[in-house]
Amino acid sequence: MKGLKINGGNKLFGSVRVTGAKNSVLPILAAAVLNSDNSIIYDCPHLSDVENAVQILEHLGLTAFWNDDMIYVNSKNISSNTIPDCLMRKMRSSVIFLGSLLSRTGSAVIGMPGGCEIGSRPIDLHIKAFKDLGVKFSENGNHLFCTLDKLKSSVINLEFASVGATENIMLLSAKSDAEVVILNAAREPEIIDLQNFLNGMGANISGAGTAIIKIHGVNTLSSTVHTLIPDRITAVTYACAAAACGGDISIENTKYNHISAVMDELMKLGAEVREFKNSIRVKSSERLSGSCVIQTAPYPDFPTDAQPIICSVLCTAEGRFCLIENVFENRFKYIDELVKMGADITYSGKTAIINGASKLCGNEVTAKDLRGGAALVIAGLSAEGETRISGYEYILRGYENLAGTLSQLGAEVEEIGIDA
Repeated sequence: MKGLKINGGNKLFGSVRVTGAKNSVLPILAAAVLNSDNSIIYDCPHLSDVENAVQILEHLGLTAFWNDDMIYVNSKNISSNTIPDCLMRKMRSSVIFLGSLLSRTGSAVIGMPGGCEIGSRPIDLHIKAFKDLGVKFSENGNHLFCTLDKLKSSVINLEFASVGATENIMLLSAKSDAEVVILNAAREPEIIDLQNFLNGMGANISGAGTAIIKIHGVNTLSSTVHTLIPDRITAVTYACAAAACGGDISIENTKYNHISAVMDELMKLGAEVREFKNSIRVKSSERLSGSCVIQTAPYPDFPTDAQPIICSVLCTAEGRFCLIENVFENRFKYIDELVKMGADITYSGKTAIINGASKLCGNEVTAKDLRGGAALVIAGLSAEGETRISGYEYILRGYENLAGTLSQLGAEVEEIGIDA
């Protein structure tokens, strides 16, 4: 098994380029099932989740392959409507294939999704919306059997602004005879990216980025070429690393408005953040300090994926801080690992209290999910001594060449073998 070894204490200097968004490429690969033609997607990150999505496409009988940072998909032939357990359980977002598979074949059999255990996955929102649109479900053990005769025109009012449910409804409805409206739709930038990809194939969808999305179904979709938006959580991770460790880094291929909620908090703590056309510069020369309450919420508010990451910044900043997690109930599992490194954090329910100015020391810790793993990396970078992180497979789900990139910025990081 792979792990990370970090010798902390180095400041970070230089430039890093962010890849395309992980949370865009997965639904867009699912959307490629719809067009019975070619899809070319550029700036795809080399991540285990993306590799798993390509495996799902291949299992369905589609042609899919990498060429550097481009993924080519030909979906002319589809030979299966089943996604087996072994593929579904590799990532939480695997359920996103359900909408396009149902639209393309009229039926689907899927296992229950897996991935990071950060809280309950509200797949019930997907099922409820799909039932309103005419999908019939039955369950046998860990498998869902789904059939669709004809999509119904409907107004779907989501109880929670779920990104996955919003995307799945878009995928199910884009190629149809129906008119579908989503109320309380998720507004994340990745939703806009999916809309742009689908419309590039000939779909008629409007409203992405707002709480109301309108889908006018079309009969045919055709080939398209698309470049992904930048990965905002990757940008946040490098920005927080610079803030925690000190230094001066430029983060290229970044949209500031996508990450402003997190950058606002870093600036309140004393980090210097400058916005340019397609990049940001983060500089931190002194110990950060302040006091704040940060609550996670759907976009455009503070993202749940950034909550563990900024927690590592707060551990060494002067002050007392409060994190309130309103999205996933098990998102604090990483905190026990930070405490092993000397962090002063208490948590109960959805609230964590951080007494800053901790002197973090290297230790052997375990990543238990993707973003919690990123938090441990940042803690290791700012700690004294050596940190060894197991559970590296979680981190590989969301970061391309993390060790190499951090090393280029001046950190002492290397991938190592860890006994199981």
